[in-house]
Amino acid sequence: MSAPLLVIAAGGTGGHMFPAQSLAEVMLARGWRVKLSTDARGARYTQGFPHAVEIDEVASATFARGGLLAKIKVPLRLISGTLAARRGFRKDMPAVVVGFGGYPSIPALGAASLLKLPSMIHEQNGVLGRVNQIFAPRVNAIACGTWPTTLPSSVKGTHVGNPVRAAVLERAGAPYMAPGPHPMSVLVIGGSQGARILSDVVPEALTALPPDIRKHLRVSHQARPEDQAKVAEHYAAAGLPAEVEPFFHDVPARMAEAQLVISRAGASSIADLSVIGRPSVLIPFAAAAADHQTANARGLAEVGAADILTEQDATPDALTAQVTAILGDPARASAMAEAALGFGKPDAANELAGMVEALAHNKSA
Repeated sequence: MSAPLLVIAAGGTGGHMFPAQSLAEVMLARGWRVKLSTDARGARYTQGFPHAVEIDEVASATFARGGLLAKIKVPLRLISGTLAARRGFRKDMPAVVVGFGGYPSIPALGAASLLKLPSMIHEQNGVLGRVNQIFAPRVNAIACGTWPTTLPSSVKGTHVGNPVRAAVLERAGAPYMAPGPHPMSVLVIGGSQGARILSDVVPEALTALPPDIRKHLRVSHQARPEDQAKVAEHYAAAGLPAEVEPFFHDVPARMAEAQLVISRAGASSIADLSVIGRPSVLIPFAAAAADHQTANARGLAEVGAADILTEQDATPDALTAQVTAILGDPARASAMAEAALGFGKPDAANELAGMVEALAHNKSA
């Protein structure tokens, strides 16, 4: 008898793909077969997936990009992808299908609905994404990464937290070295694609820090490709050692070494910060759907693990003041790190895997 098959459906951003990768790692360890259903954009984030995961690229599209003609084609591409997924499921029937959001998850979840297969969604943010809103009433279970998550009145969710990758778990609770008269590291991350506001504000803010802090500082700054040269030149002109790259493949290691993280408030970043346990200044993406990044950041801020700086208030002077207040106060920085660690759910992937197996068991019982 072959091992049960889990189909994971996820969209083309790190926020969807990283927790999907985490679940894949756990389910493989539990003896399951795993397939990932995504589109060409999502396939760019599959480097870290275990080789045993079969990658299935499906036809997908989004209404968020392209002109009128492209938008007209979106339903046709989604229907085509769903029918193709259904054909594939009939050849190799999944025991469970799990969607992590994003338009590329529609074909697999749609096919599961047509075939009445056990299915569930995992919502990373404090507000359901558009695709998860569509499927919330149609799936058998909803797992929530951020709590509380705003859900339709007709459905209930289970708080499992946001699964983190093995590379993050390896550094869970890594000892925190408080700021002081020794080399200090600041990590700047803006999500999987970087963020313009971080490139505009952070270099100026960090180079304006008091000399007794700045002289010990080194910076790892994730910037958009079009901003990379400008950001690197600003740090170099100020004599502040900095690595500036469009993407860091070793973010967990850099985060574990950091005294402070300056970040957007994407769900995966919040999960990584809380599992590793690091102080942060969070600048939520103001244009995020339903302002979900502010909802994501609220939990860390309420326990004293993070300061929130809105985009409207994110001036270099304001950020300099916040960074100074943290790096200039070792006791506060250590307390923030401890609070972040207390907020984390390092067992989220195992809890989510337990929900998957329960669904499979209920179907076979």
